[in-house]
Amino acid sequence: MTKMSGRPLVFGEVLYDRFPDGSSVLGGAPFNVAWHLQALGKRPLFVSRVGHDEAGRSILARMEGWGMDTDGLQTDVARPTGSVDVRFVNGDPRFDIVANAAYDYIDDVGDKLPENTCLIYHGTLAMRSETTRNNFSQLLDRCKAPIFLDVNLRAPWWTIAEAERMIGQATWVKLNDEELDHVAKGPEDQKTRVHKLIVKHDLEFVVLTRGAKGAVAVSKSGQTFEVLPDAKADVVDTVGAGDAFASIIVLGLMEGWSLSIALQRAQDLAGRVVGQRGATPSDAGFYNPIRNTWDMT
Repeated sequence: MTKMSGRPLVFGEVLYDRFPDGSSVLGGAPFNVAWHLQALGKRPLFVSRVGHDEAGRSILARMEGWGMDTDGLQTDVARPTGSVDVRFVNGDPRFDIVANAAYDYIDDVGDKLPENTCLIYHGTLAMRSETTRNNFSQLLDRCKAPIFLDVNLRAPWWTIAEAERMIGQATWVKLNDEELDHVAKGPEDQKTRVHKLIVKHDLEFVVLTRGAKGAVAVSKSGQTFEVLPDAKADVVDTVGAGDAFASIIVLGLMEGWSLSIALQRAQDLAGRVVGQRGATPSDAGFYNPIRNTWDMT
């Protein structure tokens, strides 16, 4: 792959997961991806919307403390910062993604759009709202950068038609095996169905994450690469592992890494993230071994 110059634009939700014990954890796939890209020197513009509330102020403070560009973070005086209520049924988590959140009303970015935007990352959750979808479409009318789509299908906030529309706009796609079953049904094995998805939508490559089975990447030419998780890794918290993985695939596109190297390094960061609590490490030193190993100092 050819190295890109410029900045990535990351578009979508930022929210808090709220637990029954009263604790909360900052998250949202696009926010997590932007966090990792910032730590690795890529200065993303994160475009989202928070409420005029304590949660929104906390997010702004976290971004400023991490050195992130806050020009794309909008404030909504009428709707609250996004949240997910987490409850447990027989020990298994259940998620209620609260509707009518600030990120459902992401406005036009206007003159905040960097002229040197080289890539656009977005997921699917924030696109549940017609307002956000329409304003994202306006962004695409002005910015012709290629799109990395991170499929995150969360019931009941998606339709197959919308998912296929977004895949059709993208150049690269990441999804998990359950999501593949929704968008590429059939009796064939996963790799065959992934390649059919690539052909149908003229994609450059698709990355399929498979949990404990690792991940596989399939290119337009039919090349296939696989990676397995480190069996010796200590797993503390799997929240955010997929977002860490996606961030490194995006980083690999920007750095011009081969798909096989990007896949290995994505699994490396994901394995490190699951070894600590939360999706967004607050200590910049967490990334030092990665930067040194990958010669990104």
